[in-house]
Amino acid sequence: MGAIGRLTRKHFEQSVLHGVTLVDFDAPWCGPCRTQKPIIDALKKNYRGKAAVKNINIDDNQDIAMHLGVQSIPTIILYKDGREMDRFIGVQTAGTLTRALKKLIDRPRHPN
Repeated sequence: MGAIGRLTRKHFEQSVLHGVTLVDFDAPWCGPCRTQKPIIDALKKNYRGKAAVKNINIDDNQDIAMHLGVQSIPTIILYKDGREMDRFIGVQTAGTLTRALKKLIDRPRHPN
């Protein structure tokens, strides 16, 4: 999954509702976001079929970023079955994000 265009909050919430989802909030003008991009792209490839990895441009989706309290970019939020499970602010290493994804993928599903 590549960059997501303009979304409604409802559509965003539905897109993270099932399974494990990593959402990278970024912007094309952001230098640290450009540094983070190759790591995110590798995670998309490595976790295809196991987790969704998405990019959301905060310029196109300011209402979602504000609703979620995203104040700095890159901000990476990990969801499992619609619930925020972890949040990272600033550039993260591949190892940090891989460990976080693996932990969520391996965690059993909890009933609501």
